[in-house]
Amino acid sequence: MAGGIGAIGVIWAAAWNSVPLLFVSLFIYGAGTAANLQARYAGTDLARPAQRAKAISMAMVSTTFGAVAGPNLVGVTGRFAAAIGFPPLTGIFFLAAASFILAGSVLFLFLRPDPLLVARRMAAASQQSEPAAPQLDSTGYDQRKLVVGATVMVLTQIVMVAIMTMTPIHMKHHGHSLGDVGLVIGIHIGSMFLPSLITGILVDKLGRAVMSIASGGVLLLAGLMAAAAPPDSLPLLTLALALLGLGWNLGLISGTALIVDATDPATRAKKQGAMDVLLALAGASGGALSGMVAAHSSYAFLSLAGGGLALLLIPVVIWSRKKQKNSGRTTGDS
Repeated sequence: MAGGIGAIGVIWAAAWNSVPLLFVSLFIYGAGTAANLQARYAGTDLARPAQRAKAISMAMVSTTFGAVAGPNLVGVTGRFAAAIGFPPLTGIFFLAAASFILAGSVLFLFLRPDPLLVARRMAAASQQSEPAAPQLDSTGYDQRKLVVGATVMVLTQIVMVAIMTMTPIHMKHHGHSLGDVGLVIGIHIGSMFLPSLITGILVDKLGRAVMSIASGGVLLLAGLMAAAAPPDSLPLLTLALALLGLGWNLGLISGTALIVDATDPATRAKKQGAMDVLLALAGASGGALSGMVAAHSSYAFLSLAGGGLALLLIPVVIWSRKKQKNSGRTTGDS
């Protein structure tokens, strides 16, 4: 509901030419968007541990239609807004307001009982019958998994946002049309979400660590290809951005699964929210820094730097696995 209220505020801010109202409304609208992103966590509340990544992927792939279709509806919604006397660019916010309010109403009316509350009751009952089962510390967290999960999500977010942000500017600078830019970004966005169902199955079957390392490898390949692609080569730039989206998808789902594994239902929502704040800050930092790096060097250097940064995922995951094995030996010896 918050997203819908924020979207309505944006519409009136544009109509009244009020910058303060615009900032307040965008803040509220952002809260709704953040809640939407948290849906990938909500999908795991009643999922079995071996199916958590698949549950995350189902929520992720459900966003594909909106992510791909939304930008293509700017023209249609703009004409609608103009026809009723509002600025054309507010048109997409009419659609956003309707979508947020409809989704909120469906959740409020039909999502009963709340899956998180059910999961908490089930976890409490399980701990009473099997008190030794959880492997979390006294805070209710597995700190190692939290660190690894957060690192995977933050690094993939920085790399993806940094390269994606500068690609349209790079393309326009070398004579590509807006249609070319739209094609590349559309395929990139599709690659971020469409592979989710397959990714979720692989994360559950092969493990979080394997897929986190795969994310680093794919992002490295994307960076190398973006750097090496001739500026006038639309196919190679498209392939590079598709790989960039795929690498982000692998990292986000495996990192999210690690965060869910690292928490119990009583503490999960608070920690998941904190992790997504880090994710948002990482995206903002990646976008801001990408312009500075490209301005003082080149798009190729930015892409290579992003690919190199993604490689940090590999030692982080290896460190985590070694620490886990050492902890297992210590426990066994004791």
